[in-house]
Amino acid sequence: MAFPVAIQVYSVRDFASANLYATLKELKKMGYDGVEFAGLYGHTAEEVRDMCHDIGLVPISAHVPYLDMISDPEGVLGQYATMGCKYVVVPYLTEEYRPGTPNFAEVIKNVGMLGGVAKKLGMQLLYHNHDFEFAKLDGKYALDVLYDSVPADLLQTELDTCWVNVGGEDPAEYLTKYSGRSPVVHLKDFVGSKSENMYELIGIEKKAEPASEKFELRPVGSGKQDFPAILAASEKAGVTWVIVEQDSPSMGLSSLECAAKSRAYLKTIGC
Repeated sequence: MAFPVAIQVYSVRDFASANLYATLKELKKMGYDGVEFAGLYGHTAEEVRDMCHDIGLVPISAHVPYLDMISDPEGVLGQYATMGCKYVVVPYLTEEYRPGTPNFAEVIKNVGMLGGVAKKLGMQLLYHNHDFEFAKLDGKYALDVLYDSVPADLLQTELDTCWVNVGGEDPAEYLTKYSGRSPVVHLKDFVGSKSENMYELIGIEKKAEPASEKFELRPVGSGKQDFPAILAASEKAGVTWVIVEQDSPSMGLSSLECAAKSRAYLKTIGC
């Protein structure tokens, strides 16, 4: 279970926005092997590539807004090829493109197209889920519809283990279902269940189903997730990287302190 461990830089975006280079150095000191980007904080792709090379972090992947990618597929994805990313990720769908809307069929078509562009540029396209992909379309999860509709060579998974759990599935079991198609997994911990503040915590929106137990994102190992089981399933599924993500800090800690706590916990379970 000794995977290389990256962190989604969005998790420490307040520090990264102020000084990306210094923040990356701190992440390296914590024991992170790589980083996944969601924006470049005012830097060019070449500058970020050089920062990572200098510090010794692998720029393994990047979350790139869906509409940005389809507006200029080769130009936008080309930046991340220049950075040296192995993976590029569709991170989120705004409401008008989600399952259950007429636009979802267009999303499936475009994801296949983007997967082809990424492949031509030497990268693999992934899809990062939230919980809304666990809505059912004709009796099947929309997330499964997406993966059934787009060939595996054009689209692979970046399962977010928190949102799989919130969506009603066991993360380890769901990961096993996509064995051979899950090169990267998001490790995210939480307490509670669906609540009014759920999407507010990831910086997107405020509405969700109410719950009696407040939803809160936590450092890895500080919530309800069974990470030994998730990592064991990851090993069986052929995962090559695990990525820590915590969209908002909690427990009275700064975002960097949360990142350090997550990394320290993973070391205690051999990762």
